[in-house]
Amino acid sequence: MSGFNDDMCPALSEQWSRRMNSSQPETMHAPFSQDPPVRKDAQEDASPPALSIIIPTFNEVDNIRPLVGRLHETLVGIEWEVIFVDDDSADHTIDIIRRMSLQDRRVRGIRHVNRRGLAGACLEGILSSSAPIVAVMDADLQHDETCLPKMFRMISTTSADLVVATRYGEPPQHVDGFTRLRQPGSILATGIAQRLLPTPTSDPMSGFFMVKRGIVEAAAPRLSLHGFKILLDILTSSPSPPTIAEVNYDFRPRLHGESKLDAMIVMEYLGLIVAKLTGDLITPRFLMFCIVGSIGLAVHLAVLRLLLLDDLSFPVAQTFAMMSAVLSNYTLNNALTYRDRRRRGWRYLTGLAVFSLLCSFGVFAGVGLSTLIYDQEPYWWLDGIGGAVIGAVWNYVTSSAITWRAR
Repeated sequence: MSGFNDDMCPALSEQWSRRMNSSQPETMHAPFSQDPPVRKDAQEDASPPALSIIIPTFNEVDNIRPLVGRLHETLVGIEWEVIFVDDDSADHTIDIIRRMSLQDRRVRGIRHVNRRGLAGACLEGILSSSAPIVAVMDADLQHDETCLPKMFRMISTTSADLVVATRYGEPPQHVDGFTRLRQPGSILATGIAQRLLPTPTSDPMSGFFMVKRGIVEAAAPRLSLHGFKILLDILTSSPSPPTIAEVNYDFRPRLHGESKLDAMIVMEYLGLIVAKLTGDLITPRFLMFCIVGSIGLAVHLAVLRLLLLDDLSFPVAQTFAMMSAVLSNYTLNNALTYRDRRRRGWRYLTGLAVFSLLCSFGVFAGVGLSTLIYDQEPYWWLDGIGGAVIGAVWNYVTSSAITWRAR
């Protein structure tokens, strides 16, 4: 059967003939052949942001809506967006952010999974932005958002690369957001940073600042992902010192939620100081691993001494002592050193099994070498330290590469 049959379909044949012979071609209507008309105000709304505000969050569900509302009131006349980077909050902060983003194109959210940390969250948010200028501030409403327009004008119209919102400028500002314990701690930390590191600002510990994104891009390969004071890290990691300006602001009390400051954050700060003083040769994680190892060494020597006093042979006592140190090191490293990769539940038990298996090689090597030394020079404490050092080196390698490998 071939082509069209005029007898079978005369109407179709007649219609085809008229179309072919017509001097005015009939318009073909294809519903998806043309883009729908775009309103002028829609085109204006599509303008790229000139300013991205990066806000790390962790259990801040009650602060998100008030904060976005304040940004809308404050940033009139500036093309802006806000990028929340949430550390997988248990209170489902990210759900509020996503619901708001469906109604407000200025709101974006990133869920930070298995890589917890304020500095890492800030860096991820900054690098996800295409705006030439980025600001970092907290979600707890303690930072004064009304400073943002002034900071934006300063960085846009002057030679400043970075504008720091300082709590310690002149004249002195109100710091009602500090507790009695936190204020002297902040002053001490600021003094340490100013004396040990090249930080030409009155508040290197500030968590509220604005910076040209290119400055962060250049420093990014050297920035720590585990600290909590990213401004200090940027200042000390930049290939060339940025030009800094400052604005004063009042540090307000927190309205909702709880402060995230704890002993581990203090340790991370000290680790950052050591890292920058050593040219990043000693990382904050390695420093914490060494501290945990020191505790493990104390456990090792204590168990060894007790077992030797109980008339056990040195090889047996050394084996039990090293296994005690392995258990101590695993527990503390899981809770502290690798808390961003912490193993829980069954993963804690399987991690302990893997860690113990891998460390057994270090135990065998440590026991063998230290026993050999003990037979020559029976100084129990020196031989115990020798075995512990061998085990510690092996433990660090296996911990980072296998037991707590980044997922």
